[in-house]
Amino acid sequence: MQQEVRKLFQRGIVTDLEAAMRHPRQLIQVIVGPRQVGKTTAVSQLLHHMGWPSHIAAADTALPPGPEWIETHWSMAAALPATTEAPAILVLDEIQKVRGWSEVVKRLWDESSRVGRPLQVILLGSSALLLQRGLAESLAGRFFLHRCPHWSWTECRQAFGWDLDRWLYFGGYPGAAPFADDENLWKRYVADSLVEPAIARDVLQLQTVHKPSLLRHLFAFAAAFPAQFVSYNKMLGQLHDAGNTTTLAHYLKLLETAFLVSGLELYSAGRGTHRGSSPKLVLRNSALIHALSRLSFAEARGDGAWWGRVVENAVGAHLLNYLPEPTWSVTYWRDGQKEVDYVVTQGQEVWAVEVKSGRTGRLSGLDAFRARYPHAHALLVGSDGIPLQDFFARPPASFFTTRHRQTA
Repeated sequence: MQQEVRKLFQRGIVTDLEAAMRHPRQLIQVIVGPRQVGKTTAVSQLLHHMGWPSHIAAADTALPPGPEWIETHWSMAAALPATTEAPAILVLDEIQKVRGWSEVVKRLWDESSRVGRPLQVILLGSSALLLQRGLAESLAGRFFLHRCPHWSWTECRQAFGWDLDRWLYFGGYPGAAPFADDENLWKRYVADSLVEPAIARDVLQLQTVHKPSLLRHLFAFAAAFPAQFVSYNKMLGQLHDAGNTTTLAHYLKLLETAFLVSGLELYSAGRGTHRGSSPKLVLRNSALIHALSRLSFAEARGDGAWWGRVVENAVGAHLLNYLPEPTWSVTYWRDGQKEVDYVVTQGQEVWAVEVKSGRTGRLSGLDAFRARYPHAHALLVGSDGIPLQDFFARPPASFFTTRHRQTA
């Protein structure tokens, strides 16, 4: 097992975790991110590299365990032979599924701190809402949050040798990559082994959902309309037993907490967003689009209009995956037929991002947007702007700098 861990591709979060674990200020290390992007693998690589005594347990079971589950594994970790130089490490995976987890972790962490027990704790979770709710309610000041997003093109290029088009179609699920040479098998794997568990375990099992079939249909609807803004009224007309717009908005937010789909809101200065607007649907991983599509890789690449949507969606996903809230905000803007693909804000700074992907039949709204918001900066991605290969090869925050403000 150790040899297999050493050979696996190592994501940057492993280095970040090791630096945090060796920091003099000891905090609970919390890792949040989508299902099946390598959170557990990253921790296994960390433990192998550090060589400290460790104990790992996962709460990803059919029935959510109770608080005694945490107490049991905490005691097992505390009993490991440890020193100040090499403290024991406790890893609790899918922690958000344990009832009352944050209160128990707080109590046990405070007890360990008082007695000076050499124990470090790593918590992992795949539901952003429930994990962050527990952190805010009970563990304020006791944790450091690490985000483990969907795989970028750079990572897939290094790990699998993929070119940009292949990543734009097959997305960034490392477990699905070995099936990419058989597209039908790949689609079945992503739909059955990745999408369905994310919906069933990270949404339906943890939240009150009165219409599970509607939530699944909403996800399929979003996959068919990547990077498009669709009114809730149109969704009501397309989805069976849709209920009302409030239900749809709530279900869309639940899909976002599982890192599947985001419904971007309309930008409005002062408020940042305009609630109740038609959401712009962005799939957080291109695999989520094509696993449910009938288009093959060759057919998708040969359809200019569709591929333009795929590229635009990928730009939005890259922004959402690597520009975390609340420091950053990603929205869109539209006024009549004029639109701006994405509006990125950080504090008082605003950038209008236009994706030049060859898609026709629309009017760019950059001039209109900057006329209304003169302080905004412009950023072109694609033809006549930052090449797609360059944009996807770098963290998006690097483009929102003083240098790019001056040249945009």
